[in-house]
Amino acid sequence: MREKVSVIGAGTSGLIAARDLAHAGIMTRVYDQKSRLGYPAKASGIISINGLESLGIRYHKAVTNTLYGANIHAGGATMRIISRKPQAHVLDREKLNLVCYDEATAAGAEAELGVKVIGEKIEEIHKDSVIIGADGPVSAIAKHFSMGSIKSYTLTYKAEYDMNVDDVRTVDLFFDNNLAPKFFAWMCPNSKDILEVGIGIDGKHGNSKAAFEKFIRMKGVAEKIDGARMLDGYASIIPMQTVRSVVDGKKEVLLVGDAAGQVKPTTGGGIVFGGNAARMASKVVAEHIRNGVSLEAYERMFRKNFGLDIRLHSFLNKIYSSFDEKKLGFLINMAKTLGLESFFANYGDMDRPSLMLKRFFLRGLAK
Repeated sequence: MREKVSVIGAGTSGLIAARDLAHAGIMTRVYDQKSRLGYPAKASGIISINGLESLGIRYHKAVTNTLYGANIHAGGATMRIISRKPQAHVLDREKLNLVCYDEATAAGAEAELGVKVIGEKIEEIHKDSVIIGADGPVSAIAKHFSMGSIKSYTLTYKAEYDMNVDDVRTVDLFFDNNLAPKFFAWMCPNSKDILEVGIGIDGKHGNSKAAFEKFIRMKGVAEKIDGARMLDGYASIIPMQTVRSVVDGKKEVLLVGDAAGQVKPTTGGGIVFGGNAARMASKVVAEHIRNGVSLEAYERMFRKNFGLDIRLHSFLNKIYSSFDEKKLGFLINMAKTLGLESFFANYGDMDRPSLMLKRFFLRGLAK
């Protein structure tokens, strides 16, 4: 049995796993091919406050804005879901990774940056280490150990605009399957003077930058950013399904975060699911090294805690991806008629639709 752990990938999920393992007294080393930690993850991320709190990160230094709700646009209709309480933080992802790195190394984890872990290097590390693969959606670890590949992706392109943002409390989401097939476009206030504009498209539907150029020419969007200085654009890839297996107990290899496809298929957000999976993985690995607990417990634990929510997110994505603009507009108007704006504002949960459904039925039974 291996008694050390090597975490491949110094993103948020990998560093959370390293931190928790080091806290548990397990010898842990993190590897990342980038020499500059977090770069180029300069784009923001919208992460629920409840989700952030579950990760145990001192994330406050990375917060650039706080959101209270969203304006959802489709088919000429708009639904405003605005809460009285803050719902999510906008975070600088590079700063968040630096916070996680500091926490991991302070706990005792070691790190080697600028090291590409592929092929023979994987085998060298694996000789005496349990491996946690946290090396992104095109994972070398998942491929090397034949743990399955991710076939479905969303391609995104986003840019920041230097401007005076008139409403910093809400994000605007645009659903149009002709413009952004199987995903959406957005305008998010990263701060009072930075607006992020972006779009995501299904990986089989062309070029995300071309879709972005079309989006910023749309009425309402073009006027919003008119005269603003555009900062550098940034493309990324988001996995939209989990791998076949997130653990191989016999080989002592586990996957977390984007490497495992632990994301919300509705929004592509992976910090909450991936970060919590990293905490579960580190707990199981520590018990495996100390007491011989089967590593397969990690897969069971993750599926039990987040499997239903991932399936619900996937179901919701398939539903809105199957509708044209007219039907999406009809759905929004129907939701407004049924009073769902108020329900979502008071009881919505951007991470856990299963909890939202429970609240919906409990609310109905209480009437």
